[in-house]
Amino acid sequence: MAHEAMTQAPPRTGPLTLHGHDVEGVNRCVHCGLCLSYCPTFSILGTEMDSPRGRIFLIKALAEGRLALTDATVSHLDLCLGCRACEPVCPSGVPYGQLIEAARADIERQRPGGPLRRLFRWVNFAVLLPNPRLLGLAAAGLRFYQISGLQRLTRASGVLKLLPSPLADWEPLLPVIPPADERAPLIPITPAEGVKRARVGMLTGCIQQIAFGSQNRATARVLARNGIEVAAPPEQTCCGALHAHAGEHDLALTLAKRTIEVFEVGNVDRVVVNTSGCGAHMKGYGTLLAGDPAWRERARIFSSRVRDLAELLAEEPLRGPLGSVRKTVTYHDPCHIVHGQKISKAPRELLAQIPGLTVVPLTEADRCCGSAGTYNLTQPEMARQLQARKVAHIRETGAEAVVTANPGCIIQIAQGLEAAGAPVKVLHLVELLDDNHGYRLYQAVSRLKESLSRADEATFLFEGGSVPCSARKSCSADPATSFTSRAASGTRSGMPGMMKRACWRSFRLPDSRSTSRNC
Repeated sequence: MAHEAMTQAPPRTGPLTLHGHDVEGVNRCVHCGLCLSYCPTFSILGTEMDSPRGRIFLIKALAEGRLALTDATVSHLDLCLGCRACEPVCPSGVPYGQLIEAARADIERQRPGGPLRRLFRWVNFAVLLPNPRLLGLAAAGLRFYQISGLQRLTRASGVLKLLPSPLADWEPLLPVIPPADERAPLIPITPAEGVKRARVGMLTGCIQQIAFGSQNRATARVLARNGIEVAAPPEQTCCGALHAHAGEHDLALTLAKRTIEVFEVGNVDRVVVNTSGCGAHMKGYGTLLAGDPAWRERARIFSSRVRDLAELLAEEPLRGPLGSVRKTVTYHDPCHIVHGQKISKAPRELLAQIPGLTVVPLTEADRCCGSAGTYNLTQPEMARQLQARKVAHIRETGAEAVVTANPGCIIQIAQGLEAAGAPVKVLHLVELLDDNHGYRLYQAVSRLKESLSRADEATFLFEGGSVPCSARKSCSADPATSFTSRAASGTRSGMPGMMKRACWRSFRLPDSRSTSRNC
């Protein structure tokens, strides 16, 4: 057992720290045990040291110098998901997420592993994630692997079985990389439609941008449709959430400061985030940088302005037109939204506003799916057990789709459903809002606007507001007409039908060919 190496604690003065990290929160624990039944790993293993209470004991003993960082201690701490399900039920307010991140930083300091492990972490955490260009190149390579037939060949040949663990477990969890146009950076400014409600900065993320860029575009469209101007600074990079969760504390500090600097100059009312782990981490910048006098107040102010997408949208009713979406869905709470940010009602309130949508309850909706940042890569066996449990509960609902709000959850749940042969889609909340018939017209117009604005050639208006482009070339048609009210109301034929009803202005393409469409 981990506690076999216990020694007498040396005398100390001042707050309890673990190699400079504040862990005084361990002294809030009153050992009541209310957290035990909410801990996913304890519910499976049933061992005290694999519970929040047991891990708090270990962290305290490490900080007091009574315990060595043995293999057993590292194992118990590494098995923690960091899901923070214990925090909402703790009567003493133990900041467990802060404690486990401090412990992991100490593990990386004392036991960084062999050369191969250090190289792997350096490439991912220090080279790729903080550098969008390099990450984009890696995504292009992965895209080639997936569409060229190499992935199918690799899987069919059985080569994966020859790879050492856990490499063979990682390949099925690779996100499906979309085409280059979906990975392209979000336009810097997406103007609000109608009465302007606010101006927000939007975190586009690292993995989120290369694997789920369409969700970022959907986020900008939905916010704009609801009167919110969206600024997406091209200078932004990774927020540092994955680094903090994985014990890369110094890099997490650097990326937090960079993120604050980028959004400070944007003159925004809020900073909106559509990924749960990033949002929870950014709301914690005030705590992360509390020990730095030069950044303490800046971080506190920044954190107070961070909002989850659902949290922001739910402040007011969704703006219409809202068409009918006749689907049956269920909702999975990402850990760092429901536990880390204490947000549960807002996503469900938004879903309830979509006409025709049926939302069925999910058993253990707030129980971790096993993704947990990089947990499904470092602890694949436990992650699979949690994944199987989540998939079984989803299948019991009979829903056509499961809605959530975190890229890790989407990858983990989708992979589990596919392996189980379950024809259930996994959607980000914003995809469902954007797919609503009331937003499909806006989506079509936005895509056309982006392509036309790149050519810098056209202007057209649509009902409910204008989408300006410069029309500096010859433009001989009548003043811009609007989309008809029939198109605005939407039809079940989808986007093509709407496009047939559209009235276009004539415009000249870059090669001087005149093109026009008439009603």
